[in-house]
Amino acid sequence: MTARPAESARPVTPVAIAADLVRSAVARLDGADPDVLADLARAGRLLAGLDEYVGRCTTPASSALEALEERTRSEPWGSGLEQEMLSGHAEGAFLAMLVAITGARDVLEIGMFTGYSALAMAEAMPAGSRLVACEVDERAAAIAREALGAAPAGTLVDVRVAPALDTLRDLGAAGDRFDLVFVDADKAGYAGYLDALVDLGLLAPGAVVAVDNTLMQGEPWASATPTANGAAIAAFNARLAADPRWEQVLLPLRDGVTLARRAG
Repeated sequence: MTARPAESARPVTPVAIAADLVRSAVARLDGADPDVLADLARAGRLLAGLDEYVGRCTTPASSALEALEERTRSEPWGSGLEQEMLSGHAEGAFLAMLVAITGARDVLEIGMFTGYSALAMAEAMPAGSRLVACEVDERAAAIAREALGAAPAGTLVDVRVAPALDTLRDLGAAGDRFDLVFVDADKAGYAGYLDALVDLGLLAPGAVVAVDNTLMQGEPWASATPTANGAAIAAFNARLAADPRWEQVLLPLRDGVTLARRAG
């Protein structure tokens, strides 16, 4: 797959943002102590190369996933959507590994975008499994359906275009239960989605919930004036950490992924 030109990439993870800041600082320190510049340059290399190295050491994506990533990156997004919302190679492989490790046969995704994470998980699921994917944006869902329709594993994915809470209520009323849930939707809605999973009885015994963007570009701990998304994630993380009904771990993968399950 053709790599995205570096100059067009917007840093959206704490590591990438830090690398960009170090690079900018070095460029402005003309005449500074050479040892200081050398240390900063090394710090910049450590940060800038991490995500790429993680990708190189991760099992390659399928041709279907590569094609979907390229399609998503070439789309002229707007209206609150952007190509950086794509889960991408390393996180997709992580989710696929999570499916394999947990043996999940019923998977729920809250926030599908163009379907990269849904397809990555579906590729790891055995025949007879199902993945219900919630998406509110018709345009993103149309791209996802096209990609899923061209991939053998796409037959396992049931795309539901509606507000996610409406879909969750429908699933709860039907008695559906899920072994694995991936949450990657509107950040202000995260707490409500987690409550709905419990209140509607949507979690099978031992179910794992994976929540994306829980580092939110470093805003929860490093910004004095966080954005609305940064503040929402900070509040969600604090609430989850203080809730004795859950046990969780926050992993520094891309923009942060929290794994949670009911305690006890």
